[in-house]
Parts: sequence; C-alpha cells; structure tokens
Amino acid sequence: MADDRRYWLRKDDAEASRASFPELFFDLVFVFALIQLSETLAEDFTYGIAIESLLFILALWWVWIHTTWVTNLLDSEIVPVRIFLFALMFLGIVLAISLPKAFTDMGLVFALAYCAMQLSRSLFALYAFRDGDPAAFTTFLRITAWLMVSGALWVAGGLSEPHLRVLFWVAALAVEYIGPVVRYWLPSIGAAPPEALNVDGEHLAERCALFVIIALGETILTTGKNASAHLENAGTVPVLVLAFLTTVLMWWLYFHHGQEKAAEKAERTSKPQETAQHLFTYCHLPIIAGIILTAVGEDFSLSHPFESGSGSSAVALLGGPALYLAGLGWMRAASSRMVPYAHIVGTALLGIAYLLVSNTTNFLIQFTAAAILLGVAVGEAAAVKWYGSRAA
Repeated sequence: MADDRRYWLRKDDAEASRASFPELFFDLVFVFALIQLSETLAEDFTYGIAIESLLFILALWWVWIHTTWVTNLLDSEIVPVRIFLFALMFLGIVLAISLPKAFTDMGLVFALAYCAMQLSRSLFALYAFRDGDPAAFTTFLRITAWLMVSGALWVAGGLSEPHLRVLFWVAALAVEYIGPVVRYWLPSIGAAPPEALNVDGEHLAERCALFVIIALGETILTTGKNASAHLENAGTVPVLVLAFLTTVLMWWLYFHHGQEKAAEKAERTSKPQETAQHLFTYCHLPIIAGIILTAVGEDFSLSHPFESGSGSSAVALLGGPALYLAGLGWMRAASSRMVPYAHIVGTALLGIAYLLVSNTTNFLIQFTAAAILLGVAVGEAAAVKWYGSRAA
C-alpha cells in the first residue's frame, strides 16, 4: 500500500472537502509575503512601483492557487504530501524575503524560488498521479512543459538588468496565465481534455475564501501596526475607524452572499474543472489585488490624513475598492443568475470619485471610498431581498 500512489489522492467524502491543517499551515507563508508586498508598496508607491507590484501580485496568486489545485486533488493528510507542503513553505519564505529587492540585487533569488515552487509542485503531482489517474498525469505533464518555458523566462529575467527583467517576467507570467485558457496545448498531442482533473469545487471555494480572510487579516495587521506608530496624529483615530469599516465592508460583501453562491455553483456544476478555473483561478485575482491595494492606501491615509492626496495615493484608496468590486461582481455574475448592478455602479462611482476628489485630503478620499462600499452593501442587500421575493 505504501508504494501505491493511488492512496495519495483526496478521498471522495464530505470530510475531505474541508481545508486541512497542513494547508492552513502552508497559508501562513503568504501572510508574510503579503505583508512584505504591502510594506514595499507603501514605502514608495509610484506608478512604476505599482506596475512592478502588480507583477508580484500575479506571481504570488498564481503559485498559491496552483498549489491549492494540487492539494485539492491530493490528500494533504498523507505524510509525503505534508512533507512536500513544508518544503514549499520554506521556498515561499525565501520568495517573500527576496520580494522587496527582486528588482535590485535579489532578482535571481526570487526567480529561482518561484520556479522551484512551480516546477517541484508539478513534478510531485506527476509522481503522485503516475499510478492513480492517467488523465491527470497527462495534464500535469503538459503543465510541466509549460512551466519549463516560463521558468526559463523567470531565470533569464533574474540574470538581466532591471529594465529588461520586467519584460522577461511579464512574458513568463503571460505564458503561465495563458496556459489554462488553451488547456496547456502542446504540439502533436494537442490540448488537455476539458474535465481531465477530478476537482472538488467545495474545497476550492473554501480555500479561496480562506485566502480572502488572509488578505483581509493582513490589512488589519498593517493598519493596526501603522496606527500604533502614528498615535500622536490628530487624524489617526478617524482614519483607523474608516480603515476598519472598509475592511469589514469588504468581508461583508464577499461572505454575506457571494461566497456561498460560488461554493454552491462549484459544488453542483456538471463541469467542475471549468467552473473552478473561472470562479477561483481568475475571478479571485482582482479581489485579492484590490484588498492589497486598499491596505496600501490606508497606510497613506494614516501617515498623512489631512494632506492633499497624490495621484498614487488616490489610485490606492479608490482603485483598491474598485478592483475588489469588479472581481466580486465578476464572481457574482458567474455564480448566479443575478446581474451585479450594485457592484457595477459602485465601480463606476469609484472611477468618478477619482476625477472629483483625488486632489483633496487623503481622509476625504478614504471616506468617499468607504461610503461607496457601504452603498454597494446596502444596494446588494436590497437586490437580494427583491430577487428572493420574486423567486418566491
């Protein structure tokens, strides 16, 4: 039995759909990575740094979500899978440590750590599925081939000058993000079958919800830390209240209605792999990016509450919630028959607010963003109530 890798596969029962303790332990690395990213952004948030940080968000999300796909297929309570997750955790720590200097003197370290996580995970899945699931084995063979191409671009970027590094890394991420869309097509053997992986939609929904909690928790941590460093400022208390309210509203908008609908859609669909890829792999990316950007904006507001906002601070304070609402609206539309009018209107209002209030104080910009989020929450609650009464 110990040599039969079929017993490594996730069991098909209700208990196995729950996130395991090894998976939750693995997620702690990304708390550190998100804190590193937020602090790096807050120190020098320019449009150029914002573009570089978008690259980091794409990379962090991609390594996390694809590890989650693998642990969705394998049983993380099995010792070999646990040990492998711990190895990935160590590589994740190296990745997070090198992140702030990835465009200076630690580019190669960042690239190697990232590639090691991606390729080793794919090779581990290949080994695990060799005796258990031929369709999954062939799919991960395709994935490994694509990751070898992107890995070469990551390493080439790490060896290049910073102005070329970003081009190599953008190309590497483009390869990785396009791969699932074309089902990892390869010459002569074509694309993977649409439903080659036996995914558990309920498990993926829970894992993504937990990552949203991690991102919101990182916002609470950085906000509390920054507030304690600026207690002497007169605006700290009102800004802290607004920051906390914003975080609670983000939690409410995600968990009060949307997460449950996404989980139900993933659980009941006849195409679990396609649905999970849409709802979780792609829809959640702007949600996570929006939370991180909002945390950066709140740091600006805590540091300089009554100073006139710069273009970059307004982008963070208003663009973060806009990204969040856009991703959440996308998830709502994909998981239910409801058109997310509240999210569409809220995203549009945040764009208009950028034109109207971006030159006012950081506090007023933050207040505007929080007020729009509150309006979206109220509007969505009214829409759900109206829809429920019509359905009845």
